[in-house]
This record gives sequence, C-alpha cells and structure tokens, in this order.
Amino acid sequence: MKRMRKWMSYLLVIGGVLSILTACGARQDAPPPDGSTPASMNKGDAAPAFALTDLKGDSVQLADFEGKKVYVKYWASWCSICLAGLEELNTLAGEDHDFQVITIVAPNYKGEKSAAAFAQWFNRQPYDNLTVLLDEDGVWAKQFQIRAYPTSYYIGSDGILVKALPGHASNEQIIETLDKIA
Repeated sequence: MKRMRKWMSYLLVIGGVLSILTACGARQDAPPPDGSTPASMNKGDAAPAFALTDLKGDSVQLADFEGKKVYVKYWASWCSICLAGLEELNTLAGEDHDFQVITIVAPNYKGEKSAAAFAQWFNRQPYDNLTVLLDEDGVWAKQFQIRAYPTSYYIGSDGILVKALPGHASNEQIIETLDKIA
C-alpha cells in the first residue's frame, strides 16, 4: 500500500510539472517585426495583403489576383492530414475555375523545414499544379492567425475574407464554398 501511494505521488508530481511546462509553452506569438498588429481575420475583414516568394523565387502578392476569388491553404510538410490532401488539391489547381488556388508553407516556423530543405523535398513530389509560397519564419502565419494545420481561407474577388476553416477541405467543399461567394 505504501508503494502504491509513493508511485501515485510521483505521478502527481510529474503530471503537475508537465502541466506547468505546457502552460509556459503556450504563449502568444510576438507581433510581426514591422510593428503592425495582427490582422483580426474576422469574416468580412480585408485579407492580409501578403507578398511572398514562390519556389521559383518569384514574388507573389494577394493583389496579383485582384478581381479573382482565392483559396489559400496554409499547411506544413510534417502534417499528415495536409499531405493526404495535396494530391486532391493538386488536381483542383490544375483545373479551370474562376478562382486561384494558393498554398503557403512557413519555413523555420513551428517545426517546418528550412526553405532550402522544404524546396528540395517538395520538388521531388508529384504536385506540379500547386503554387507554393514560402512564408519565412511564419510572419504571415501570425497575421493569418494560424492555429492548426491545414487551415483554409476563402477570399472574395474584392479581397475580403469570406471564410476560414481549420482542417482538411475536399475539392467539393472548396468549389461549393467559392461558388457561393463573389
């Protein structure tokens, strides 16, 4: 009986220490280096006007798609749910629609590979239709207030955020949602 109490005490202490460490690790991200405050990311707000680099080194801005609806998927190479949906999304990106499909990965942020390692890995994948933008150190992930991977953003042709959803979105769901917005 004494042994059982002793082990229970150890388990309680370990559980308490883990709880404290977990709580200490759950902090709010600092604001972007330019001093701006994070975007509110509420439905009806203007989407953050990102300017990022794609895997070819070209600059891509949200403004490049002015007048066109945009589907943005934030994902990570370590996320199994993200990876499971890439083939389907690659198919969608290769089809002719009235919207643009963009994916964003944040190298050096929350466990993601470096930009060079990610590019080397991704270029060996069979996803030739996907536009992948690199959000170095998660600057825009903070603006988009990413809490889970993957997260989908639906942006109207006017640049207004219409919907944000964490988790996988099928092509059917993406098309259905974008068909309902202007």
